[in-house]
Amino acid sequence: MMTRIAEGIEFRLTVPSLQISLGEKIALIGHSGCGKSTLLDILAMILRPTHAGAFRFRPKKEAPPIDVAKAWSQKDLNFMGDLRKHRIGYVMQTGGLLPYLTVRDNINLSRQLLGMPDDGTVETLAKNLSIQHHLNKHPDLLSTGERQRVAIARALAHNPSIVIADEPTASLDPIASRKIMALFVELTEEMQITVIIASHDWKHIKQLGLRRLAHRTTQNRAGTVTETKVTG
Repeated sequence: MMTRIAEGIEFRLTVPSLQISLGEKIALIGHSGCGKSTLLDILAMILRPTHAGAFRFRPKKEAPPIDVAKAWSQKDLNFMGDLRKHRIGYVMQTGGLLPYLTVRDNINLSRQLLGMPDDGTVETLAKNLSIQHHLNKHPDLLSTGERQRVAIARALAHNPSIVIADEPTASLDPIASRKIMALFVELTEEMQITVIIASHDWKHIKQLGLRRLAHRTTQNRAGTVTETKVTG
């Protein structure tokens, strides 16, 4: 459970049960303010919930599950940071690119931090996302859609176990948005990476074969408590 209070209104996000299989494609659909970003940050192990009964993460099929809830309770920040660095890719709404780095260096950032070799991964991802001609440019010379493609490439470059995307194409026009989303999902399938995407476009997300998480948002009569429950 995650509880927050803002402007006198309490917001609760509860997840009674949620199981995501390795390699699965998941969609979190909902209106603004229903807790999508909060849930994504918890699943990405960025945000610690107020209460956690159980949270286990299996990075690979043959690997034993990691007790994330225990690490949270012990406030083992180094362990959590190392786990995120190796196993999770994150695509933010705005891309979150570093303006002083070239496209190539932005994509390669996670690999460089992990000491991974220069094996052509950056160039391959850039080609698959049609940004290979922009590798030596800085982000400010790219269109919004191109920057989002770079952000996707960066999230995938270190071959994480899971990639989480918070409405990655929300700022794009519908045609560009659907094209980039289709490329994104196709790449995660090829790389056998679990993907969780928050989006408003359920019709297109459904066409791409994602499983939708069920959620329900309610508000008490006084309007002082809003609660969202997510299951899947």
